[in-house]
Amino acid sequence: MAKNDQELIQIVDAALADAVQRSGEWLACKSGCSQCCVGVFSISQLDAKRLREGLLQLEPEKAARVRERVAFALEILREKFPGDFASGTLDEDDPRFEDFGNEVVCPVLDPETRTCDLYAARPMTCRTFGPPVRNAEGIGTCELCFVGATEEQITAAVMDASFLNDEERLNSTLGSGTTIVALALRDL
Repeated sequence: MAKNDQELIQIVDAALADAVQRSGEWLACKSGCSQCCVGVFSISQLDAKRLREGLLQLEPEKAARVRERVAFALEILREKFPGDFASGTLDEDDPRFEDFGNEVVCPVLDPETRTCDLYAARPMTCRTFGPPVRNAEGIGTCELCFVGATEEQITAAVMDASFLNDEERLNSTLGSGTTIVALALRDL
């Protein structure tokens, strides 16, 4: 059981490395592949905290570029935000959320290198995207990965997500509610 976020990250990264190894050639994800960085998604308070800490540790020039992209994203997202924009709390049950920000690029994605400027501090969704992950709806994979693979090949590479209970426990210490990357990083 993870006692803190750093232990949780080590557990998740180990589970990811194992799933990547078992995925072999079926996994299309690599540095510069950024399809999953387009479109707004919810992040937890733990993710938001990690992102803020990561931004504060960036070299000043890179941090300034991230802040510019955050401000730009917020201008686009402000008007139709499904939730309370002032507090940054996302309402995932709001019907507008399904189509909200689907074309907006994550503000921590460097547009030139197509890599994440806060990679070490990235949210759990980003850490677990690519290899197959089992959830309530079944097994999910990136649409670019496992193209043509059999169900057995996909199942053999499923990521061990037993860390989810630890993540939930750690999140409960920070309060409820989800947000988005741009709102987590505003005003920094």
